[in-house]
Amino acid sequence: MDNCRGARTAVIVGAGVAGLTAATALARDGWQVEIAEAAPPGATSGWGLCLTGPSLRALDELGLADACLAEGYGMSTITHVDVHGEPAGEVRLPRLLGGRRPAMVGIARPVLHRILHAEAARRGVLVRHGMTVSAADQEGELVRVRWSDGTVRRVALLVGADGIRSSVRGLLGLDTSVDFHGQMVWRALVPRPPWATGIQQFAGKTDTAGLVPLSDRRSYVFLTENGVERSVLPDAELAPRLQQLLAAFPGRVEEIRSQVSGSESVVRRPVLTALLGGAWNRGGCVVIGDAAHAPAPQMASGAALAVEDGLVLARELGRHESVGAGLRAFVGRRARRCRTLVETSVAIAGLEQAQRHPEAHLLVDSCHRLMAEPT
Repeated sequence: MDNCRGARTAVIVGAGVAGLTAATALARDGWQVEIAEAAPPGATSGWGLCLTGPSLRALDELGLADACLAEGYGMSTITHVDVHGEPAGEVRLPRLLGGRRPAMVGIARPVLHRILHAEAARRGVLVRHGMTVSAADQEGELVRVRWSDGTVRRVALLVGADGIRSSVRGLLGLDTSVDFHGQMVWRALVPRPPWATGIQQFAGKTDTAGLVPLSDRRSYVFLTENGVERSVLPDAELAPRLQQLLAAFPGRVEEIRSQVSGSESVVRRPVLTALLGGAWNRGGCVVIGDAAHAPAPQMASGAALAVEDGLVLARELGRHESVGAGLRAFVGRRARRCRTLVETSVAIAGLEQAQRHPEAHLLVDSCHRLMAEPT
């Protein structure tokens, strides 16, 4: 990796969706890539996520969309249910891979990460676990990167793909706030009911809930708890408390609620967002994914932005003679789109808390259609 000046070498911090996608896209274009990942092998956070149309479109370019569709659960609709348990409309999502493939896929995080890791490894990417980067200094055309074990690399590119609390963002002096929006989101893995063939979202008098299929057998239930402070509850209290919150919903939610006690795990996380208002890059260094633009989960599109970032980053670096010019072009292409998604997700969170559910549904629909436009 410590090659001659101008060599296409890169260090990426973070082996999540953004980091692995960027690594694969760069390696496909001939870059030598190493990833520093703080977590041990096989560690993932959360049960599942949605790969919306833009995610699948980008993954299809990398040859990975069909693998995700085969191991996840394909779907094309979001069904909204009102506070009385009655249908309140359906959002039909754009099918960006043609009429024969679904608009999106629900997929377990460990499954997605296995697919992304396997493709990165096939492309020659080396992932070093238990490792991060402690310093980054521009030295002419190269970046001098110090790993947490003291190892030094001189590379053409450093990518921070290390999440909303990015350490690389801090190393580069790219300051932004991490904002809490008065909501805590609960998730639990449950069996998939036969009637759940797309995302189901239930409006409550105080909170919102929903169900996302992950496979023929499994799904995850989510509940967005409104108007609460950030807090941490003991693990033993999570399942009983989630069941209590779900008891406020009529209809089919009762069937879901009865499965929560048998869930392998229940998680509860604050709704946080972050958005870099200026540059995302310094010299040959850049941050991508949640490190640059972390949306609230209401649009289920954080993974879409992360996957797109990795692909567009490789494209722009391939189109420009210098890394700096490629990074500036990358940020120029991505900033407005990502800002729109983050700001829309925050607006939807506000509408949910104000119990203005029909307006939230319309905003979800319009934003998905906007995201369907080319990157």
